[in-house]
Amino acid sequence: MPFRKEPPHLHGTVSQSAIVLVNLGTPDEPTRASVRRYLKQFLSDPRVVEIPRQIWWFILSLIILPFRSGQSAAKYRTIWTRDGSPLRIFTGQQAARLQTALAERGHADVKVAMAMRYGSPSLPDVLDQLKQEGCDRIVVLPAYPQYSGTTTASIWDAVFQHYAQVRNVPELRLVKHYHDHEGYIRALRDTVQAHWDAHGRGQKLLMSFHGVPKRTLELGDPYFCECQKSARLLADALGLERDDYLVTFQSRFGKAEWLQPYTAPTVQQLAKSGIERIDVICPGFTSDCLETLEEINLEVRHDFISNGGKEFNYIACLNASPSWIRGLAEIAEQHLIGWPTIQTPAQREARRLDAARGAEHAARLGA
Repeated sequence: MPFRKEPPHLHGTVSQSAIVLVNLGTPDEPTRASVRRYLKQFLSDPRVVEIPRQIWWFILSLIILPFRSGQSAAKYRTIWTRDGSPLRIFTGQQAARLQTALAERGHADVKVAMAMRYGSPSLPDVLDQLKQEGCDRIVVLPAYPQYSGTTTASIWDAVFQHYAQVRNVPELRLVKHYHDHEGYIRALRDTVQAHWDAHGRGQKLLMSFHGVPKRTLELGDPYFCECQKSARLLADALGLERDDYLVTFQSRFGKAEWLQPYTAPTVQQLAKSGIERIDVICPGFTSDCLETLEEINLEVRHDFISNGGKEFNYIACLNASPSWIRGLAEIAEQHLIGWPTIQTPAQREARRLDAARGAEHAARLGA
């Protein structure tokens, strides 16, 4: 396998640290062609669909992509904004504000970049750009609070595949999960409480997480357990009793059994049982996207109202709220420990002089 072209090693260069905030991805446009390209990349990932490749290629190429691309494009158009995909907008805002928050905490030398696992800006392109900018220490920070082989591990696959073609690999730190991190739970609590302060509280708080096949849990994936722990910690932070909230799973795909209970049937049953008002939040999504804005706030809302419910209140994701940016900064800071990211002007000058002496010495040796 040939190595990727990269900048030459320069003696005397002061290396930088960087954080790459990685989200799932989004089509570039809400069109059939763009959605088809995105779905092909996403659904071709063996981490996402664990079906023998030849069988899955037939299903994907001849059934799913021809029919689902147009349907998904229509759904994307219902949430698309003048500035583009909500997921890309919010993830970009998170990255920019995390950069500012880290600088305010003294980490002025840390770069923060946004990348997507599928679509653009692609993770390999972002990693290449950081190398061009002299970043030799990189924290990969997924936008997924709960770990799953279908999401977080796929990011690791992409990182390792990229660096398998790189000669001078940077120092890497990989954030596996933060489902129980104080900053994450605090941000969720603040979001729910702010909604209740402004709009009042429903009879039930429903926490809907993205679903995965049940078989992944049976094979050792901790995702289900981490979702349950996040929900319990959020409920505790809000002072809820066990009967005050429910945990469900959405976005089921195909005929196999997925994690249960399913979100849509649950809200239908709540409405039929006489519950008139519910609040719904999606703690596993840190940015609003198709699955929250269209699936939950439109489709599941319809399921609740059409079955007798009166008031369905969707609580937005963390997005770029100040509380979440603070939590992100705390998570990032923990994974920067030991790297020279907090420096006085004198320390920065000492690093520069040390690099200059190194370059001079290398030049004398003919390097």
